[in-house]
Amino acid sequence: MSLEIDDLFKKGLSKKEVIMTKNIQNLDQLENSESDIVTNDIDEVDFNVPVMASQENFAALLEESFAGSEELIGKVIKGTVVSFDKDSAIVDVGLKSEGRVLLRELKTSEENKELAIGDIVDVYLERMEDKNGEIVLSHEKARREAVWIDLEKSFQKNERVNGVIFGKVKGGFTVDLKGAVAFLPGSQVDIRPIRDISPLIGLDQPFQILKMDRARGNIVVSRRSILEESRADQRSELLAEMKEGQVLEGVVKNITDYGAFIDLGGVDGLLHVTDIAWNRVNHPSEVLQIGQKINVAVIRFNPETQRISLGMKQLEKDPWDGVSEKFPTGTVVKGLVTNVTDYGAFVELDKGIEGLVHVSEMSWTRRNLQPNKIVSVGQQVDVMILDLEIEKHRIGLGMKQCIENPWKKLQEKYSVGDIAEGEIKNITEFGLFIGLSEEIDGMVHMSDLSWDESGEESIKKYTKGDHVQVRILDIDAEKERVVLGIKHLSDDKFSLGLENIKRGEMVTCEVQKITDGGLEVKVGDTEISGFIRKAELSKEREDRRCDRFAVGEKLDAKVMAIDKSNRKVNLSVKAREMEEEKKAMEEYGSTDSGASLGDILGPLMKQKEKK
Repeated sequence: MSLEIDDLFKKGLSKKEVIMTKNIQNLDQLENSESDIVTNDIDEVDFNVPVMASQENFAALLEESFAGSEELIGKVIKGTVVSFDKDSAIVDVGLKSEGRVLLRELKTSEENKELAIGDIVDVYLERMEDKNGEIVLSHEKARREAVWIDLEKSFQKNERVNGVIFGKVKGGFTVDLKGAVAFLPGSQVDIRPIRDISPLIGLDQPFQILKMDRARGNIVVSRRSILEESRADQRSELLAEMKEGQVLEGVVKNITDYGAFIDLGGVDGLLHVTDIAWNRVNHPSEVLQIGQKINVAVIRFNPETQRISLGMKQLEKDPWDGVSEKFPTGTVVKGLVTNVTDYGAFVELDKGIEGLVHVSEMSWTRRNLQPNKIVSVGQQVDVMILDLEIEKHRIGLGMKQCIENPWKKLQEKYSVGDIAEGEIKNITEFGLFIGLSEEIDGMVHMSDLSWDESGEESIKKYTKGDHVQVRILDIDAEKERVVLGIKHLSDDKFSLGLENIKRGEMVTCEVQKITDGGLEVKVGDTEISGFIRKAELSKEREDRRCDRFAVGEKLDAKVMAIDKSNRKVNLSVKAREMEEEKKAMEEYGSTDSGASLGDILGPLMKQKEKK
């Protein structure tokens, strides 16, 4: 009999249930059983119940005793630790059997760091029975459930909750709210976008719950709303007391290419890159980093727009004080190249003091040069102080002034009219560039290559690298220009020939070439070329044929025009004949004397032939 009773106890029945089930008539049977029942507990049995009750009556009583236990599923209840095994604690929750709770769950609870038998713990009832017939309990879920209850209360009261950002997910970050995981959207992290959120991770800070969904287990929180609320009060107070020149402490909040935004505690100000230090700062990240605490001065403050301009260098002594005494105009000093641009190079003369070497002040001779071909960042150079603008913090520097001016040297070596020799450095469509020294080239325009040939024809005779003689026509050091000529090495035969030729004179010409439009002739004993148009070959129309003349034949003509630019002389046989006829009429008679034209011209022609 005692063996059967022990089996019933092992199945989880209480002492009352065992007695009612087995119709025990003798209490000695219960006392003599191998069960762990304490005899004192027998007093709890209600012996007014008929001892000979049937098993059907007991089933009804058993169902009644467990009535309402199903409603406990999914709720947090109290339990008592009754024993321990290897990795679990056995907890009695007052139901038909005990439950098992993992020790690692209990260790996460700060309230149960040193757990002992008899301690009361909160557990979450998941199921009434698992495959081993035990109640399924969870202390971790009980703790989460308690957190959810507290969070719901805070959400309803619109209260802040503390949490820790611990991870990043798509669209935002995950936050631990003391056991419950919430979602922090990226737009709710801060008032302004933050590039680097790493300083905020792992930091215990307040959040505002925006949304809760118990069924889905979703919680959405905001850090931005907390900042906006706290900053509103701080901002009003700070702006009311703010004035230019005030020194404040701030935190670097964001860094851009043009400066950094500084959180002054409720309001942000802009620290421009030019106001970070007296010396050149190419990018704010060279000096500042996000989260860094700095002191700044309020440079400008607009109460209407509430824009604040800040400065760091204004907290230090201005290195430009006394610059005019330290760097007077005309002084040559050494400096360090700090930056190179398309228009020049910046050179640091002292800490916080920079000047600009404009591209035009880098070389005496090189035009359209690229500054980075002359200097590089970090290079030490000699510069001359050209001009000072203390109020604007500007210094004009020159590099070419520190070396001998090759133009001055050239003027000492050559004068206008001198003959020089040089190498053809370059040939362009408008002339030749001749090297007169290592630094200076002179130009021979194509019109100054030859007296007789066109520039297009003459320039074809020259090759780059050839050495030629030239005459110095002009030296303009201010404009850095030297004008040269090659044709000027010899006399101009055309100009010399014009000394003996005047417009309206009669000259003897020699036919050089016959064309459809007229005759090309050599004028007199000169080297001057002339041209007689076909219409000017004779007074008579039938004698104006070009083919009646031969190369080498000589004829007289009248000089009609001198074209110095094209170096040509225009002549006319017709004009000569008409002039001779006019003179004959004046000399030998008139139409009134009755003499005919033949009578007049006959003797005149014979006289001319004799001569």
